[in-house]
Amino acid sequence: MPLVLDSASVSQDRKVHFGPTFVLPLALGSMLNPINSTMISTALAPIGKDFEATVAQTGWLIAGLYLTSAVAQPTMGRLADLFGPRRIYLLSLVLVALAGLGGVVAPTLGALVAVRVLLGVGTSGEYPSAMRIFRDQADQLGIAPPRMAMATLSLAAISTQAFGPALGGFITGVFGWHAIFSVNVPLALITALLVFLWVPRDVPRTTGLRELVREIDIPGVVLFAAALLSLMAFLMNLDRPLWWMLPVSGAIWTLFWRHSVRCRQPFIDVRMLAANIPLSLTLLRVTLTLLIPYCVMYGFAQWLESSAHYSPGAAGLMTLPMSVMAAVCSLLGARSRGIRAPFIIGAAASLIGCAGLILLYSNTAPWLIASVVALIGIPMGLTSNPTQTAIYLQAPASEMGVAAGLQRTFGYFGAIGAVSLLGLMFGTHVNDKGFHNLALVMTAASALLLVFILLDRTLPRGPVEQNVKHQLKSTQGRLIHATDTTGPQTRSDRD
Repeated sequence: MPLVLDSASVSQDRKVHFGPTFVLPLALGSMLNPINSTMISTALAPIGKDFEATVAQTGWLIAGLYLTSAVAQPTMGRLADLFGPRRIYLLSLVLVALAGLGGVVAPTLGALVAVRVLLGVGTSGEYPSAMRIFRDQADQLGIAPPRMAMATLSLAAISTQAFGPALGGFITGVFGWHAIFSVNVPLALITALLVFLWVPRDVPRTTGLRELVREIDIPGVVLFAAALLSLMAFLMNLDRPLWWMLPVSGAIWTLFWRHSVRCRQPFIDVRMLAANIPLSLTLLRVTLTLLIPYCVMYGFAQWLESSAHYSPGAAGLMTLPMSVMAAVCSLLGARSRGIRAPFIIGAAASLIGCAGLILLYSNTAPWLIASVVALIGIPMGLTSNPTQTAIYLQAPASEMGVAAGLQRTFGYFGAIGAVSLLGLMFGTHVNDKGFHNLALVMTAASALLLVFILLDRTLPRGPVEQNVKHQLKSTQGRLIHATDTTGPQTRSDRD
């Protein structure tokens, strides 16, 4: 396949192969995890009231989904790399629909947490599968995907994540909190129908089932899950720390690292992450960036409902300026010519917004509260597409599904950290003092993030289009060389 194509032909191919019918099903599926992550924020207080649960106990509804997703995202990404992204996409949608039905009939808080775990598994397959589908389509055609087509994935995710609290507040206020689960059933079925109609079929598998099972690295998945769970057991009880869990967690993380280093095809290639410093720093930046918006999404609504005595619907509306700001900034981030500037601007806005939160009280004028919180939407939206672009440029082609899953996983680390901070700062009763202490921690985290970005010299420089085209040509050159010299290769050969 030639590396240089006629510009008119390239433009036409982009319109045909990356058009609305290709992008829409991928965007719809990619928004299922973000919207389920945030819709529940305004329903936590009513759920806690119905089940007579504390803030820390209802926090497991958040942590359960994120803990599961942190494991499931790279796992489903690996399955997409091995079995085919379209197959995994459809399987994930089935699980989402089942979880939606389960949320309607869950009789206890524990059962509802189990439903959120199933929802975490189901919603984890769409985004890494979509990224792999994009990469496969681009590599097969020999053209870079249009910026706005690929940006649609991040725009859909960030928009639904931003509007999730407002949407969840409306649904909870009108239909009750059970409806934030049942809404997944029609969403999953409609998306599955569009995938059947418009997403290209996967190429046939050429390796046997035994080889595929070996490549999944089940021991690595189990160790990673155990390490995260043990760490969560400590973080979710910071008000009464289980100190003995720290050495337990450290020991399991050590076992996971040693296993991954020795495994020929590990679940998470720690050697690749250690060698690929730019990718590792990007993933760390994801955690720090999303820690602050998650603190606001989950802590702000509970503070408004419990301390300022707003209704769930009103609390959701109070987050609307943040949602609008995030949506607008996500468009600006998608159109930014570079990658570094959006991160710097986003971190600076986060620092100003978090410092402003310290000045808010339960009797502060609603317009002022909404204005301050709107600033938190800037980093949430502005850095979404640049982060996705950085992952696309920095990850090896054969690891794109896993890398996309890790992007979400490291974002969930930020969410898990936010939930832990909420349990520590709010305790059993949400008040102004706990909210101000939370704001102080968020301000310090924002300052750390800004310094980290300013000192980071690994971010791709220059126009995004130029970086993407260079990466595409490099990939094509490697594929042509591999085909000419060795023929079709396995994943281990490519690595």
